[in-house]
Amino acid sequence: MLIGLDFAARSDIGLGRYKNNQDSAYAGPNLLVVADGMGGHAGGDIASSLAIGHLAPLDEEIFGPDDALDALERTLRAAHADLRSRAKQDPELAGMGTTVTALLRTGNKLVMSHIGDSRAYLLRGEKVAQVTVDHTFVQYLIDTGRLSPEEADFHPQRSVILRVLGDFDMGLDLDLSVREARPGDRWLLCSDGLSGVVSLETIAMTLAAGEPPGPTADTLIQLALRGGGQDNITCIVADVVDLDQMPDGAAPHMSPEIVGAAAINRDLPTRATGPAAKAAALTAVSKPTVETEDVPPARTPKWRRVLRWVLVLASLAAGISVGIAGYNWTQQQFYLGIDGDKVAIFQGIPQNIGPITLSTVYERTRTEDSSLPAWVQATLTDTIACASVDECRDRVSDLATIPEPTPTPTPTPSPSPSTSKSDTPGPIDPSGPADPSGPADPSRPVDPSDTPDSTDPLTPSPSPTPTSTASPSGTTP
Repeated sequence: MLIGLDFAARSDIGLGRYKNNQDSAYAGPNLLVVADGMGGHAGGDIASSLAIGHLAPLDEEIFGPDDALDALERTLRAAHADLRSRAKQDPELAGMGTTVTALLRTGNKLVMSHIGDSRAYLLRGEKVAQVTVDHTFVQYLIDTGRLSPEEADFHPQRSVILRVLGDFDMGLDLDLSVREARPGDRWLLCSDGLSGVVSLETIAMTLAAGEPPGPTADTLIQLALRGGGQDNITCIVADVVDLDQMPDGAAPHMSPEIVGAAAINRDLPTRATGPAAKAAALTAVSKPTVETEDVPPARTPKWRRVLRWVLVLASLAAGISVGIAGYNWTQQQFYLGIDGDKVAIFQGIPQNIGPITLSTVYERTRTEDSSLPAWVQATLTDTIACASVDECRDRVSDLATIPEPTPTPTPTPSPSPSTSKSDTPGPIDPSGPADPSGPADPSRPVDPSDTPDSTDPLTPSPSPTPTSTASPSGTTP
């Protein structure tokens, strides 16, 4: 059986105030890539275009599955290094980056690489499933059981990305996998300009409608625009076909398609029609332009949303801007506290950012807090910092045997001819708070995506991948 891909790529600048398209996409006989750039006017389009430029040559090579996986990873690491190098050479490009979701065909296998919040969906039979996992802060909250998928749609930090290709001080952590290419499968790769506006049910209905890849991609773009899509909108629709079963004279699409920032016609205006387009146009002309050189652009690009979160996390690290690395440092800390009526080992630090808690229960012991002396209970309430999980476990076993500290006696002053009183130290309060581990050291950068291993029975399992049955009853959100 000889497998091939029949594909179409589309992109639209959207209805927001973006003056350029920062998304890029490449679709060819062996390679499908969507890249959503960030970095404001100066860098987002460059970042996504550069990623496409590195990956496009893979479409013309022939690999085995293992070689394809290595080639995809090696190429993305080279693109990552190139992005960082260019940002260092040009300060205006500082902070630029891009998501990448890519499929590389090798025989009857598809090798996938993914980083960021662009998505890949698969229609197989009558069901559509989201194949990729968003590398966002909101997805982290879902995976750790602190947020439901329904709440995530309205979370104020839903656009904060924890993993990205580009000029960020973090390790490059790619999701890599090999999947079977089955005839009849239909793949959708898209930026969050589509997935953030069009519901899974509507995506499923559109993919299953039976239209060829081109019209299907056009419909998805229009659905996002009708939903008021403010972001750049990009998608690739690709069908897996059995070339041996195609009618005589028929052949899948073979010429590569490049759209968005990486294309020659990158500055095309939106193709939006209808009420949403008219409303966006009226909004644009109703606000007068203030002619001054000091007024910054009115739009808020994605890179600024990432930067805001970086600054929030930096405040936890003694006010030093270390970005996401500061957050991940907190996840290498451990302390003892009380969870319900048990002594527990916590991972993280006992601090919050608004509604966000920076620690989770790592291990719940069998020791009840009520069995401990009152002064020990008070100390646990204020938490006891540990250097490691093992140290925490050792301390738990020693808690019940530690004698209560004896208050320091107040020294009696010696007779003195002086008429002034000397201050004397008061007794130690055994119920006083324990000294925590000290301020966070922001100089230890690590990958913010690191979380406890999902196979650990003491950590929550990630939320299941959402699926939707493709039916004609689906509606546009």
